[in-house]
Amino acid sequence: MNSTPRILALDDEPLFLEIIAGLLDDSGYEIETESSSVTAWERLQREPQAFDILLLDWQMPDIDGLELLRRIKADASLRHLTVIMQTAFADKAHVAEGIAAGAFYYLTKPFEQQELRAIVHAAVADLRRQHELTLRLAAKRRVLGTLQHAEFRIRTLDEARELGVFIANACPQPQRVVMGLTELLINAVEHGNLELSYADKSRLMESGRLHDEIAARLGDPRFAARVVAVDYRRLDAEVEITVTDQGPGFDWRGYLDFDPERAFHAHGRGIAMANKLSFDALAYRGRGNEVVATVRMAAAELTLPAAHAA
Repeated sequence: MNSTPRILALDDEPLFLEIIAGLLDDSGYEIETESSSVTAWERLQREPQAFDILLLDWQMPDIDGLELLRRIKADASLRHLTVIMQTAFADKAHVAEGIAAGAFYYLTKPFEQQELRAIVHAAVADLRRQHELTLRLAAKRRVLGTLQHAEFRIRTLDEARELGVFIANACPQPQRVVMGLTELLINAVEHGNLELSYADKSRLMESGRLHDEIAARLGDPRFAARVVAVDYRRLDAEVEITVTDQGPGFDWRGYLDFDPERAFHAHGRGIAMANKLSFDALAYRGRGNEVVATVRMAAAELTLPAAHAA
């Protein structure tokens, strides 16, 4: 990720590009624009690391936005690029099609300044988190790759982030695993033990009080003694990580896949992204306060000694 987030805005209407640049002018990002999908695609291929985010209009006259998205996600040098889809099609079918192609952030045209900034900020925040986690990987990869079985207890978000990096280093493909695992651990603290609902988080993020509320709940006697239990096991052909919180659970069925109705929200995509991008399998148990993430090992890793059932 670039030190200053760089955004490429693609739209065939120059006036709309001016509006986007104006709305984001004081947000601390570098904004560049293109009005042709063909020239944008050529530029991205020439400079695959130049941009962090592509703000992409679905309805382009040369290469449409969905086709360009598919090309980007099929190109190993561009797959990292986060795409925010601008679309006049807010119906579930169109959004589901975009999600399947690899876009997790959406704006309905026309949009307000607050909506644009909220979605761009959410995408940048997720990118920064991924970048920071990736930088912390690999220092002890060789030793942790031999870990067979371990149990952990965490209580805070800082501990969740630290443990996410630690366990990812003991997994196959740690860069793939780290973001999804950290999301599961953060969810177990926030939504599990601290009982922050989806609506609570939306409201608190809007008012800028999320961190204060989390700190208050961590000190609240109702929640202060709760811990998240994490069990890591290296089996014959896979790594299995079980995360269990002490909250009342939740109806997880609407979160494993990315619901198009949440596509335009600033949060709520973590579990779906973990399921789609980080793990080979993700399964919730019981009332939803226990989740098992599975990562399969490549052939070269199968030579390491595996854990056996007690």
